[in-house]
Parts: sequence; structure tokens; C-alpha cells
Amino acid sequence: MGPLSDLYRPSLSLLTDLYQLTMAHAVYKSGAWKDEAVFHLIFRRPPFASGYTVAAGLENALEYLAGLRFTEDDRAYLATLAGADGKPLFDQAFLDELGRLDLSTLEVDAVPEGTLVFPQEPLLRVKGPVAACMLAETPLLNLINFPTLVATKAARVVQAAKGEPVLEFGLRRAQGIDGAMTASRAAYLGGCAATSNVLAGKVYGIPVKGTHAHSWVMLFDEERESFQKYAEAMPNNCVFLVDTYDTLQGVKHAIEAGQWLKARGQSLLGVRLDSGDLADLSIRARKLLDDAGFPEARIYASNDLDEKIIESLKQQGAKIAVWGVGTRLVTAYDEPALGGVYKLAAVRRAGEKDWRYRVKVSEQPAKTSTPGILQVRRFETPEGFVADGIYDQERGWEGALEVINPFDPTLRWPIPEHATAHDLLVPAMRGGKIVLQGESLEQARQRVGQQLERLPAGTKRFLNAHLYPVGLEPKLQELRTKMVLEARKVAKP
Repeated sequence: MGPLSDLYRPSLSLLTDLYQLTMAHAVYKSGAWKDEAVFHLIFRRPPFASGYTVAAGLENALEYLAGLRFTEDDRAYLATLAGADGKPLFDQAFLDELGRLDLSTLEVDAVPEGTLVFPQEPLLRVKGPVAACMLAETPLLNLINFPTLVATKAARVVQAAKGEPVLEFGLRRAQGIDGAMTASRAAYLGGCAATSNVLAGKVYGIPVKGTHAHSWVMLFDEERESFQKYAEAMPNNCVFLVDTYDTLQGVKHAIEAGQWLKARGQSLLGVRLDSGDLADLSIRARKLLDDAGFPEARIYASNDLDEKIIESLKQQGAKIAVWGVGTRLVTAYDEPALGGVYKLAAVRRAGEKDWRYRVKVSEQPAKTSTPGILQVRRFETPEGFVADGIYDQERGWEGALEVINPFDPTLRWPIPEHATAHDLLVPAMRGGKIVLQGESLEQARQRVGQQLERLPAGTKRFLNAHLYPVGLEPKLQELRTKMVLEARKVAKP
């Protein structure tokens, strides 16, 4: 049992697109049920025009695969589906086979959560029975795409805050319960310090933080009275929202409540600004707090913040110390989807030893896939990350020590001879069981920060981020080019 099954008790096996099941049915009917396949989950461009992307969602994805079983109830529902002729869409023999679906040979290699990743690099490699691999496609994309998107947004927001805590306040604006839970976890993984989502705090062990709303202030005849009553009720959690009426007057009322707290050995933790000119108001509020003897009281800010607004406020000299980010974080504002895809790269017929590589060809270069059983190798020097190379694990790194842009073979990046390297995809599931143990959400969160420190500064820019070198190993580039040319030749009439 894990976080996913804690939230969703019934079978989730039907969390898939119908065409995955119709393809599986066709696999069964064609006699290819025992054939094997290799698929890779990749994305084609980074979200938010970012120079990097943060891998997330693996924990739930692995838990889903480990529990993938088509129950009697699932199969009974599928038996009710009809084709265009009104007859059953699926043979009963196929539905019976679904009930016996064996994932014991399914292998998943994955990039650990919190790893910085780039376009065309596999985040997951799935190997096993072809039907099982196909049935994994839709749920894996669903469980990886959105959290990766939010974790990346969170990392950018945290980067803009320059070490000051970012609180995720997006529950009420998230897309439903699942959207809220997924976003809270991904935001914390990306670097946020806490969430307002109490259920996420319970399920995922994330610190929870919160202040109070305007409704609390409006409940009383005077703002001063509302702050005093709140201080009496919650003396160890006093951050006052000061912009219900007049912001600076609200700061003065917060100071009065703070003096009452101080006399009783408690502290005024801070004030929150939720509207107006946040830069100017924070500067003026800071002076009021300091002059009144509350230099430790921090100024919190909210109000549709994101990384670009935070960066601008800092450039304006804002005195904000804690950033509450909600809507634009949990909805991944201005980039609604990651665009991850799941592509077949190799097949092996039942009884055969060797893999047959496959390539998808497109008139759009970015949609042409890479054949093989792929691995990603990251090269680095003491100064930081240098480049990532994608290579075929079956052949190993055969070519020169350089990486080649898959869409422009004239663009090549040599690897320094003194660079060290490690492979990013690690065993995550073997024999239908999760083997990637010992990973915690906190470890993944720390990995994000550690890897961002190793990333070139230009790649972390919000505007016109520098392209981080990612390419194919030379021999794989040759193979890919040959297969694409052959596929186009065959396709000609």
C-alpha cells in the first residue's frame, strides 16, 4: 500500500484510453501476446521556455504498475462494450486473458524523482510483454506529465525567491482533488517549503502552513478586534492578513496585537500582503515593523505570484521574506501540459534472442523517434554538468566522446577528457515488483537543489535560457539516420 492506494481504493486498471485495450485485444488475436517490447517515455520541449525540467511522479507511477490487475468487475464492464455492429467489442477469451495478465517479466528503468532532465531523454524505459507495455502507456503519461510540470514550475519559483521560503497555497484553485494532491506533492518536491493542503501534509509528510482569511477580519466590527481575538486563540501562529481595508493601518493593528503577544512571551510571526503594490507596501510595512521593535516579524506576500513576478519584486527592492504561491503554481500557469509521449523503440518476437529496433518517422523533426534500448549518460566536471548523451544500452557507448544533436547532426558537443559520467536511468521495477527502494520525497527534493547548483547559470535564466547540450552517441546517431532513410524509402509509392 502507498499514497496512491490510500487515496483510491478501487481498481485503477481502467484508467486508460480505449485504444490501449483495443490494441491489446488485437495483439492477443494476432498471436503476438508473448512478444516483448521496449517503450520510452520522453518529452519534446521544456515547459515554460525553461532551460531545465524536473522529473516527478515516479512514486505513484510505480505503485500503479505494481498493482495493475484487471479485476472481475473491470472485465465485466469491458464485456458490456460494443463495436460498430452492436456485437461485443472484446472476445471473452481475451477478457479472461486480461484477468491472468502477468507482470512478472515487466522491467522499468527510470530517472529518479528530482533529477533535472531535458527534451528527448527517456524519463522511463519500460520493457516486457507487448500488451502490458501498451496498457501502461496512458496511466504512465497521466502520472508523470502533470507532476513533472508542477515540479518544474515550483523549482523556477523557488529559484526566483533566492533562498526565501515559498509556500504552496493552491488547493482551492487546483483542478479537483487529484490535481490538488498531485500539485502539492510536486511543488514540495520542486523546492517549496510547505503547503496549505492539510491532506497532502498527512499523506505525503509535507509541512503545512497557513494564516487566516479576510473573512476572519470581516467577522468583527473592527480589524483591531479581529487581530486581538486571533492572537488570544492562536498565540503561537500569528501571521496577520493586513489588506482587508487599509494595508498600512492593518500593519499598525498587527503591531498592537504583536505587543500584546510579546508581553505574554509569544511572537508576532509576521504580516501578509495580498493585494496592492507589493513592493512599495512591503518596504513601508518593513519600516513600521522595525520601528515598533519587531525586526524578526516577516512579511509574507501572496496575490497571483509566479517566478517572473517574484523576480520583478526583488528587483524593485521588495522586503518580502516569505512567498505564498497558489494559482499559478498548482495550475502550471501558462503551460497547461508537458506534452510527454511514450514511443515504441524495439520489439522481440517470442522465442527470439535479438531485438528488432523500430523508429517513427515524421515530417516534423521533433516527432521522429530514436530506436534502441536507450540509456542517458550525464557528463560532468568539478565545475558542473557538461552534457547528456543518449546511447543504446545493448551496444554501449561505441563512438567518439561527443554528443550529436538528433535534429542537426552538424551541431556536436565534445566531452572533456577529464569529465566523469553516470547513467541516469536506474532499475525501478523488476518482476512486477518495485526495486527502487530508499527514495523519499525529501531526498528527491534535495536532489533538485543539488542538481540546480551543478547546472550552468545560463541554462537557469528565465528569459532566453541557454540550450543545455543533449545529443545522441555517434553510433546511435548513425543508426537512427540509416533507419529513418530506409523507412522513408519504403514509404514512397
